[in-house]
Amino acid sequence: MAESAPVNPHIPSASNPSWSAVSRLVRLKNQTGTWLLLLPTIWSLVLAARGIPPWQLILIFSLGSFVMRSAGVALNDLADCSFDRRVARTQDRPLASGALSPTHALLVLTLLLTLAIILLLLLNPLTQLLSPIALLLAILYPFAKRVIHVPQAVLGIAFGWGTIMAWTASRGTIDLPVWFIFAATVCWAVGYDTIYALQDTEDDQRIGVKSSALFFGSSVWLAVGVSVTAMVVLLGIAGWLMQIGWLFYGMLAAVSLFCLRQALTLRRPILPAQAFHMFQQHVWVGFAILAGLLGGFLL
Repeated sequence: MAESAPVNPHIPSASNPSWSAVSRLVRLKNQTGTWLLLLPTIWSLVLAARGIPPWQLILIFSLGSFVMRSAGVALNDLADCSFDRRVARTQDRPLASGALSPTHALLVLTLLLTLAIILLLLLNPLTQLLSPIALLLAILYPFAKRVIHVPQAVLGIAFGWGTIMAWTASRGTIDLPVWFIFAATVCWAVGYDTIYALQDTEDDQRIGVKSSALFFGSSVWLAVGVSVTAMVVLLGIAGWLMQIGWLFYGMLAAVSLFCLRQALTLRRPILPAQAFHMFQQHVWVGFAILAGLLGGFLL
């Protein structure tokens, strides 16, 4: 008979979950994903308002981004529990390690989705009508890596849908510029999440999980470069359609240079810690674009 795995006394039992386990489930100490979800929605609000959007919408979408990102990672961990146990970076996640049971994770998820519905009720009917698509995309993403060679595109579509909802919340219509913001968000996510996926290429290949980092292989630097270039071009078109000022284009040029430097760095192998740091830097890319948008309208 095989010996049972030793019990780690530092990991709480799933039948008696701790606040620490719940906070790790929703990545409370690491809000990079929340910022990457929130910032494109703020871009959309600023463009739709041609300047500073109503503070109520900023607050609703800020809280909504935190809630939905938390729900998204909980869904991801529920779907990927068996994979996470076999990947060095994720084997200590609360579901994979046994610190939290699937039942408790589902309770947390239910609470988060209830909060999302409450926030949604504060928005107009068209935005409410679009919300089930956001939930569907959040559910589909964890399973995309089993089927699609570039699951990062599905993540981008899920994150990008927030830009559509932000625009309709502001204007009550779906206009041409927002589709360019949406497409730019998809391209941006493919770029930064490909960098993120470089942390797990060996484990992903061993267990059969698909990712853009594996799919593009030695050409990953080119894929990232093309993705962020497309993002910049699409945002430029959105700004042009909204008749934004020249400062925005200057900021896009600066962002292009920074992302080009990142892409060139990827021409040689990098350590997982370096990949994670480069991924985190995209939060500042998002803030730079936001600053350009505000400057383009206000200065």
